[in-house]
Amino acid sequence: MLEVRSLRAGYGAIEVLRGVDLAVGAGEIVALLGSNGAGKSTLNNNVSGLYRPFGGTITFDGQAIAGAPSMRIVDAGLVQVPEGRRVFPNLSVRENLELGSYRRGRAARAKNLEHVLAVFPRLNERLAQLAGTLSGGEQQMLAIGRGLMSEPRLLILDEPSLGLSPLLVEEMFALIGRLNRDGLAILLVEQNVVQSLAIAHRAYVLENGRIALSGAAAELAEHPELRKSYLGH
Repeated sequence: MLEVRSLRAGYGAIEVLRGVDLAVGAGEIVALLGSNGAGKSTLNNNVSGLYRPFGGTITFDGQAIAGAPSMRIVDAGLVQVPEGRRVFPNLSVRENLELGSYRRGRAARAKNLEHVLAVFPRLNERLAQLAGTLSGGEQQMLAIGRGLMSEPRLLILDEPSLGLSPLLVEEMFALIGRLNRDGLAILLVEQNVVQSLAIAHRAYVLENGRIALSGAAAELAEHPELRKSYLGH
């Protein structure tokens, strides 16, 4: 579905990504792993159309999308749930969710809302509550629910476990697995290496703007270099 080839990208004169290749197939969870500053969010934001790459190609379902307006990319079914949740704090939970179907999924808004509330029953209890008053875990649920309202065909999740308690991290990864089993392709961008490799089909490790390792998630989990760098043994 998504194919990134020789991607070079950054900000101003600073090149962050230096020739990145990455692909996500239909029905896959693909993990993009790396420490802070490795370039993970830069890749997300170029794929999502928030920035124009310096070079290389990005295709979604065979259509070139590098530099396309972000709204067109959402229209095609490629949706990002950004790092830090980015909910609208002064709008209600319901209003935040409905905004998710502003570009795509509007015709089935009521049905999609029902689906999201079935996935996240806690949000159903807080529909009238202002999003800014939710806990961190509930805001993450809301951010993902808002993404689901747009009927994504591929969902980019940027650091969904960031700032969550260990118990909520377990819940979050279980949820991601469930969404994938329902047929959703997911690009999971994470620092949590162990949990990500446990649910992903394939993975890439990004270091200093380049792909340092890639392969089947189960194989990478046993890779000595990855274990030394990220797991401490």
